[in-house]
Amino acid sequence: MKVLACAAALLGLAAAGPANALTILFVGNSFTYGEHSAAKRYHPETVTDLNGPDLMGRTFGGMPAIFKAFTEEAGLDYQVSMETVPGVGLDYHYARKLPLIDRAWDEVVLQSYSTLDLEHPADPALLVQYAKQFDEVLKARNPQSRIFLSATWSRPDLTYRAGQPWSGKSIEQMALDVQAGYETALRATPTLTGVIPIGLAFNRAMAAGLADPNPYDGIGASQIDLWAYDKYHASVFGYYLEALMVFGRVTGRDPLSLTAQERVAEDFGFDPVQTQALQQIAHDQLAAAPPN
Repeated sequence: MKVLACAAALLGLAAAGPANALTILFVGNSFTYGEHSAAKRYHPETVTDLNGPDLMGRTFGGMPAIFKAFTEEAGLDYQVSMETVPGVGLDYHYARKLPLIDRAWDEVVLQSYSTLDLEHPADPALLVQYAKQFDEVLKARNPQSRIFLSATWSRPDLTYRAGQPWSGKSIEQMALDVQAGYETALRATPTLTGVIPIGLAFNRAMAAGLADPNPYDGIGASQIDLWAYDKYHASVFGYYLEALMVFGRVTGRDPLSLTAQERVAEDFGFDPVQTQALQQIAHDQLAAAPPN
């Protein structure tokens, strides 16, 4: 056990046990808490929702709860918290929720609005500003904290429908533009730890033939749909892939180490072939994008 604990310490990770638990906070919106999918209600008791229960006394699990399950399966100990509000970016969280967030965290994952800016799609200016401000506040609490930015996926509703910001462009382009915006924020504040390329993993899944690129014309045989019925939020497959990417980037563990019998995938009813294929996509994308 001592050898294992030393190895974990060398990796910057904590072995199981309350005294060694790492704290991680997820700041985001419905793309974080898993709107329109089974992920939303997945084991909310494993995650501390800083906003507390809704009017019906419920809290969400979402992607943070999937991440928590992955860390348990990997023998890691994380205390997972989240602060989420639907349809907003980091500017909202900074202006309205900072007292909840302003604590000493070991790790933080920041996810902003899906188009970077609601009023000015693809413009990274707000993200650049508030990623820097969050970094300053959180590093003042814990100078050793690692702060990641989570770059989200393309939206078919903004690509395939007419009169939308990415109309006439490929489904992959929105994710590329969003990724570029997050990389701009990272360059502006190099003390941030890095960008987690969720949208690029979605692109990779489509390029590999695992995921259908256009949910409006039906889903191809043996393919998965990465999006929910609104063609905006992710499906349970999409949130699972998001969690794999966060798990791999934050912990440094290979998503393939979770194996085709991974328990969250079994809970969601995935075919083991699908599970392993999604893990392979995350593995390949993380390998293709070395830590920033």
